[in-house]
Parts: sequence; C-alpha cells; structure tokens
Amino acid sequence: MSDEPRGPRPREAADAGGGRGPDESVEQLNAQVRQLALGQDRLRRLLDAVVAITADMETSAVLEHIVAAASDLLAVRYGALAVLGEGGEFVDLFTVGVDAERLRAESGLPQRHGLLGSLLTDRRPLRVDDVLADPRSVGYPAGHPVMTTLLGAPLTVRDTVYGTLYVADKEDGTPFSADDEALLAALASAASVSIENSRLYARLKRAAEQFQRRMLPVLPDLAPLRVQARYQPASELPRLGGDWYDAVVLPDGAVFVVVGDVTGHDVEAAPLMGQIRNMLRALAFDRCGPPGQVVDRLDRALGMYGETTAATLVMGRIERGADGGYALHWTNAGHPPPLLVTADGTAHSLAPAQHGIPIGVDPPCPAPTTPTRCLRRARWCCSPTA
Repeated sequence: MSDEPRGPRPREAADAGGGRGPDESVEQLNAQVRQLALGQDRLRRLLDAVVAITADMETSAVLEHIVAAASDLLAVRYGALAVLGEGGEFVDLFTVGVDAERLRAESGLPQRHGLLGSLLTDRRPLRVDDVLADPRSVGYPAGHPVMTTLLGAPLTVRDTVYGTLYVADKEDGTPFSADDEALLAALASAASVSIENSRLYARLKRAAEQFQRRMLPVLPDLAPLRVQARYQPASELPRLGGDWYDAVVLPDGAVFVVVGDVTGHDVEAAPLMGQIRNMLRALAFDRCGPPGQVVDRLDRALGMYGETTAATLVMGRIERGADGGYALHWTNAGHPPPLLVTADGTAHSLAPAQHGIPIGVDPPCPAPTTPTRCLRRARWCCSPTA
C-alpha cells in the first residue's frame, strides 16, 4: 500500500479548482437559454408593436398602442406619451396605469420643465434610478402618482421634437437597463414618424382643399332663381379633383348651369377642369342654343386642342316662359343622372331615354337635349360624382 496521498476525485478536483460541477453548468446553460428565449420574445413583441403601428389606424390609436406596448414590453406600472403641438406646448397625453382624463382635470397637461423638460432640451434618452433625488426633478403635480425610477425618450424626427415617451417603476423593482433604453427609443422613433406623417398629411389635405376651392367659381345672384353649391371632399385622401360647377346668365336671359367631373384626381385634372369650365362658359355665352349643341361644340374644341382626358357633365338651360313658369332643357354626357325635387319633397331621377357619353371620347358623339317642365318651387339637383 502506497503512503502517497490520494488525489481528489473528479468532482472534488473541480470544486478545489474553483470550477463548476455538472449540475451548476447545466443550470447556467438553462439560465442562458431562458434569457435568450426572453430576449427573442421581447424582440418579437417589439416587432409586433411596430408592425401594428404601420396599420391603417388614426394617429391617436397608434399613440395609444405605442404607450401600451412600451408598458407591456418593459413590465412597468406607469407609462405615458405626451404630444407637443406645433406651437411647442403639450396638447395631448396618452397613459397606462393612471387615468389621463383625471390627471388632466387635476393637474392639466405636462409642462416643459423638470425631467420631461430635460428630455426636450437634451433630445436623448434619460434613465433615472431615484426621481425625487435627481436635481432636475421639480416634484409631482396634484393627482400624479409618486414614481421612483424613470426611463424616457424624446420623440424626434431630424430637428423637430414631437413630444416624449416615458415609463416608470418596473414591476420587479429593478432599475432600467441599457436594453430597456434601446427598446423605448425604438418605440419613440416609431411614434415620432407617426406624428410627423399625420401632420404632413393634414397640411397636404388642407392645401389640396384650398387649391380646389380656389378653382371653383363664386356663384352669381340669379334671382328669382336660387343657386347653391356645396363642396365636400368625398375622400380622406388629399387629392386634387376634377370636379366643377358653374352658373351664369346668358345674353338671351336664360340661365346656364353645369356640374362636371374630369377623370382623374391629380395635378393634371385640376387645371384641365378649369380650362373645360371656362371654355364651356364661353361657348354657351357666345352662341345661345340647346345644351346638347353647346356640349358638342365643346367636345370638338377639345379634340382640336389635342386634349385626350375624358370628362362627364350635366348641363342645363333654364328658361322662363310667358306664363311665368320655367322650362329646363338639359343634356347628360356620361354623368350620374340629376334629380328633380318637387315642392312636396318627392325626388325624381332624370334618366334620359338617350344617355350621352363622356366628352373627350374619340370619335365625338352628339349629345341629346332633354326638355323638362319645372313646377314652381322645384329643385334641380346635380352631383359631381355618383
């Protein structure tokens, strides 16, 4: 029997050397797998949130979704997204964990000072482990919950700040990490783009509507007849349309009225609409005659000038008879039929036996004229589109 001391068994050697045994290694590997799975789940949920943002939703719904996603992904008690107006003051607030309406009623919207003010000034994410101990903190307004930890990110696109996104107090009590900051910054970027797109869209829509309205005429006083027009965009899209209307007294005393629509809704349709409207007015004023003949002359004139865009219209000529009654002679070039509404409110669709085709179609086709007897207090109604 040897007197030399025996070496430690394999596990004892591992313990003596400061290593980990098989059980600990397996546990560590399992922990790493769980952490990886958690990270992948968080990434998937972040992607789901961003994809949902690109869906066809109102901006307010998008912002509510973003603050809810931030609160869920970061497992926090409180979340808020405050939106700046174009004047630089906060104009809207979306919250999780606190009633936004009650908070507004008790303390109003956020102000541009304190920690939120630093987000707007510094324009970079902010992590605070003790809110009240931070020298930038100015305390809480009435009705605001007390928070310990804070993570915030500004909503910026290029040089424009649109607001702030911030969360507070993780449910497990741990401070916010760099990974948390990166995730919140990603959601803040998505919110910023959503707000910017919404405002650009609103400006474009306003500009399109203003341009369209300026292309339409101011209707004259046609007493004893009354003429009214209402322009209401049928689409939420900011489009320049080819819709138009016009009314004018002709040299022989008859009243010329027209409603039309140039095909297309773009920068080409709007100016062409103006050309057709002015050309039709000149043709009707120059040589009084049945509406069908006037539209035929317009169609031929457009062909001579090389215009290939089609247009539909309803043109009417209202004449007063010796008995004081009115007769309406009208033609329809591929347009939705007008309505004749009698004094008792009954509406009659004026669908002619011979319906004309749109102008601008090659070869031109004659436009028929349809006579209609108008009773007193009757209304002739036309729409630019069906």
